[in-house]
Amino acid sequence: MTRGFLVMIVALLLAVPLAPARAQETSWVQIEAQPSLARAKQSARQYAAELEDVNGFSMGGGWYAIALGPYSAQDARQVLRVYRSERVIPRDSYITQSADYRSQFWPVGEDDLAQNGQTAAPDSAQQAATEPAPRAPEETRQQARASERELSRRERKDLQIALQWAGHYDGRIDAAFGPRTRGAMADWQEANNYERTGILTTRQRAELLRQYNAVLDGLGLEPVRDDTAGIEVKLPTEVVAFEKYEPPFAHYPATGEIAARVLLISQEGDENTLGGLFDIMQTLEIVPPEGPRELNSRTFTLVGRDEDRVSHTEARLEDGRIKGFTLVWPAGDEDRRTRLLDAMQDSFRRIDGVLPASAGEGAAQSIDLVAGLRVRQPEMSRSGFYVDRAGTVVTTAQVVRGCERITIDGDYEAEVVATGPELGVAVLRPKEPLAPLNVASFQKDAPRLQSEVAVAGYSYGGLLGAPTLTFGQLADMTGLNGEENLKRLALAALEGDVGGPVVDAGGAVLGMLLPGDTGARTYPEGVSFAADAAAIRDLLEEAGISPAATSEQTRIAAETLTDRATRMTVLVSCWE
Repeated sequence: MTRGFLVMIVALLLAVPLAPARAQETSWVQIEAQPSLARAKQSARQYAAELEDVNGFSMGGGWYAIALGPYSAQDARQVLRVYRSERVIPRDSYITQSADYRSQFWPVGEDDLAQNGQTAAPDSAQQAATEPAPRAPEETRQQARASERELSRRERKDLQIALQWAGHYDGRIDAAFGPRTRGAMADWQEANNYERTGILTTRQRAELLRQYNAVLDGLGLEPVRDDTAGIEVKLPTEVVAFEKYEPPFAHYPATGEIAARVLLISQEGDENTLGGLFDIMQTLEIVPPEGPRELNSRTFTLVGRDEDRVSHTEARLEDGRIKGFTLVWPAGDEDRRTRLLDAMQDSFRRIDGVLPASAGEGAAQSIDLVAGLRVRQPEMSRSGFYVDRAGTVVTTAQVVRGCERITIDGDYEAEVVATGPELGVAVLRPKEPLAPLNVASFQKDAPRLQSEVAVAGYSYGGLLGAPTLTFGQLADMTGLNGEENLKRLALAALEGDVGGPVVDAGGAVLGMLLPGDTGARTYPEGVSFAADAAAIRDLLEEAGISPAATSEQTRIAAETLTDRATRMTVLVSCWE
């Protein structure tokens, strides 16, 4: 979509030509700030070639803003949403007011501040290459000290945090205005063209906090009281809005182009309930698997990060009630995310009420959903089987290609330690020690043609929660072209069974089930192939693994066979 076409769309959305609004309409969309007048003029010229309503203003302290407008407050929000969603303007653009700016330098000869009833402060930098003279404080030092003494401990900490954010303070946030804090205040005053005194006046403190909080402009950060959930907290009301209750969550999904989400957590329970919620949250798509997490008897914290999002969840058990929240925010917007998270944490308050279990009745149900949230699913799942007591697994090479993460039975991460490309076999080693219930014992002697065989596998990709056994016959000792490392089976296996152990009537492993669709051909129904046991043993021994072997061919009861085969079989999953 071209920028010219997008400008036309914005004009239609506003239902008026994109011409500057006058008089009372004094909102702006700030898209950039530059540390020199020359760079700011160059940037304004570049934006003006593509967009309408481009303006440039001095901000004081040697900084110059590029802004679109002026608009009404409503139109400014619409322009911000459309242009930012189409990436015409930077993602960190935000809404400002005329009072945030001083004199105008672009377009040359224009003064939109004056035309909107604003009085611009003199700015000699517009007329000369030098910076304007420092402004005199609106309070004397004695008056500034007196007003400073009225600050609460929280307010003093907030000023230190703002000075730290501005890059002037690197000390402790302790509310003590010692030499380091005074030096930071003086540095901020100098950077913002105030007299360097080291004591902030009432107006300077307000300006410092305004700069600090400007990143939250446009989010509509307001206190929200949810009596049903029994929670009061500040939420970005311009970004998310209430949708539904599905216990234990009150859902506040995104309403615009920012891919955000808030969940309010509210349920009755105890320590076991808290631990269960902690485990369930980690299975959800909105909580990426990478990130710090902590659980104790009364609280838990979950942070998940990936290339698309950052998810932060915290919950606390008090008086038999678990309450907390989840904030999901786009990755790469850390300044706003951390500031918003701080505001939510500081404002979070438990009030009477708890979300009743009946609040979610009538909601859509699915095995892939938990309380209206999608469960994280692997890219592919196939079967595998243990080959030693350390938990080493043999599986199909198909399931491990291009994976960022490989798991055994969903919980245990593993890595590839050997592959046999010609066999289609991969060998996995768990990243933590496992204790298999049973391990494979490979058959050393040749089986008889037409003898009964079975494959153990997760036929439906783990949907049933346990492996099943599918019976068939050994149709041939080689592949269709006489391959000695293959066995042909008369067996109707499913896709999820691939990688599972093929066993004889005594439970000894004859091979590993291979994919039925090789890409070049698809076999008829009821025709399957297995990688030969001897070839798999050779691959394992080359990797330093000594598998068990047997010559025993005694037939065992079907129940015993099922028990042996399924206890060695695992679900192998590939995650991106």
